[in-house]
Amino acid sequence: MQYKADSPKDYIAQLPQERRGVISKIRTTILENLPKGFEEQISYGMLGYVVPHDIYPNGYHCNPKLPLPFINLASQKNFVALYHSGIYADTKLYDWFVSEYTKQCKYKLDMGKSCVRFKKMDDIPYKLIAELCTKMSTDDWIALYERNLKKK
Repeated sequence: MQYKADSPKDYIAQLPQERRGVISKIRTTILENLPKGFEEQISYGMLGYVVPHDIYPNGYHCNPKLPLPFINLASQKNFVALYHSGIYADTKLYDWFVSEYTKQCKYKLDMGKSCVRFKKMDDIPYKLIAELCTKMSTDDWIALYERNLKKK
């Protein structure tokens, strides 16, 4: 589900009441743990955490006018989705996350390539999300992004 929002606060205000608290808590977790340099914005109709053009002028290869995306957070119809590009691009980070998730959550991991779907609002691993956010700086993400881009 995409919301027509101009700011993160506007996005959250449009959510169903039962999702506002969860999204707000994940947002706070991300903001408190994401390394310096990433910026929060509305990206693809979701909350987005990006490498801004003043740090990475090339922008996103699919559309260089857009900043380089890193994390997105969205309230979908049946779940809350956390999209983390680093998990998709770095197999060691992916393996670490999957291993830690099973230790911290009682329900099975529901995950796509970069998307972690949380269907049980009472089983969101906030501490794991916090730690995941600290694993990659803007410089780390740019270097990994460029390495993977050159492979294609």
